[in-house]
Amino acid sequence: MKRLAVLITLFVISPAVFADEEAPAKVPEARTWVTDQSARVGGKNIAYTVTAGTMLMKNDKDEATALFGYTAYVAKGSNKGERPIMFAYNGGPGSASIWLHMGVLGPQRAVVEDAGWSDNGPYRRVNNEYSIIDEVDLVMIDPVGTGFSKPVGVGKGEDFWGVDQDIKSVSEFIVQYLTENKRWASPKYILGESYGGIRSGGVAYYLLTNHMVALDGVILVSPFMEFATGFAGMGIDLPHVMFLPTFASTANYHGALSEKRDDLPAFMQEVADFALNEYAPALLKGSRLAGEERAYVLERLSHYTGLSEDYWDRADLRINEGQFNKELARATGTTIGRIDSRFSGHMINRLGETMNYDPMSSSIGPGYLAAFMDYYQNDLGVEDVGNYTVFGNLFLQWDWSHAQPDLQGFKLPIPNTSIDLAMTMQQNPSMRVLVQQGYYDLATPHLATEYYVDHLRIPDELRKNISIEYYEAGHMMYVHEPSLVKYKKDLAGFIRSQGGN
Repeated sequence: MKRLAVLITLFVISPAVFADEEAPAKVPEARTWVTDQSARVGGKNIAYTVTAGTMLMKNDKDEATALFGYTAYVAKGSNKGERPIMFAYNGGPGSASIWLHMGVLGPQRAVVEDAGWSDNGPYRRVNNEYSIIDEVDLVMIDPVGTGFSKPVGVGKGEDFWGVDQDIKSVSEFIVQYLTENKRWASPKYILGESYGGIRSGGVAYYLLTNHMVALDGVILVSPFMEFATGFAGMGIDLPHVMFLPTFASTANYHGALSEKRDDLPAFMQEVADFALNEYAPALLKGSRLAGEERAYVLERLSHYTGLSEDYWDRADLRINEGQFNKELARATGTTIGRIDSRFSGHMINRLGETMNYDPMSSSIGPGYLAAFMDYYQNDLGVEDVGNYTVFGNLFLQWDWSHAQPDLQGFKLPIPNTSIDLAMTMQQNPSMRVLVQQGYYDLATPHLATEYYVDHLRIPDELRKNISIEYYEAGHMMYVHEPSLVKYKKDLAGFIRSQGGN
């Protein structure tokens, strides 16, 4: 009887249980809002159509995997076969594209205080005279885990949150957009900021080798492309060399040097010469550096950074950006910004050696988000799409391994997609690269960027395809209005030089 009761129980209960287990998860629908807009850009009125919302992505089994958030600006009356199209994104990893969107590229611009604390409202936005939509059609992308983008259906976070996973998903979004919007004949560009450098190197190669999409140009804004050069604190001497000129520009800006240097480019070249020709060899000697030679290096480090010889000595000639930012203004109880070292804020722990927050992010972030959401809801009519994720906090969840193309796909534990970029340039020799870099950027210092470029494994004849522009501002150089003006001029000139519209 007991056995019969068990069988009856299973017979009665199991259909419902199995039905629940087998029921597919409901996939949210992709939604877009389309509006006709116009803006005053570059001294002329530009009429365009905006498409804002999400695109449904599927795998090769036709199963839903993600909703990809994007905003597309397409000029009215243009020839889509001739009109360039640019796909743009920020970095993080885990950052939405709000910064580029509302800071420089889109037709609306958030109003924030440069190198200072912005008011808490009412937040403002203005027509962006320096938008790039007069030169290209623009698609702002929020990778999965940022903005309104999220895994759906069979998709999981780990399918997207990694160097190679991210490269693949962003590339496939681009291909799907080109197909659905009949833009295959258009000149094509990608633009990425910060971690967007790692992404862009990989995307350029993935598009070419997996989808036969040959890009016309790649724009690297304050790029981060590999850890061994651009990330201090890994027991490697090279990053310490790369950061030194930016330490010097920062100290000079905040009046910490014995003599104010007004010609910033010339000063940066002087410090770079010392960093490469004297500081780097000194670090390579390790404990063999002693006596007068060590004393000379300590004196120069103090001279260029405003930090004491004793501090440099106790640090064994090696400090990271967090230590520098705390020590430079410790006496005044302030901490210097990492994203833009012109910014400063109150120091939470005056004895600390690491940053508790970044003054720039805290200052401008609320204004950017308020301006974006106001624009999205009131101008573009976007509604009921959920919360907009500015930072996805994906850094610690990220799969940092990368299958380098020069190693036949062998995965290394840390990425270096300058290799991908170089191999793309070799296979697509018409593709050009524009690098835009700020002198006050302690997230991706300009000497590290120069190092990436100088060490690209490309023939000498392809180096003419690379240009670098510098700005007297930080990581997001466009918050500084003179740099914003120059940024637009440089970007527009780059596109026009390639036969754009």
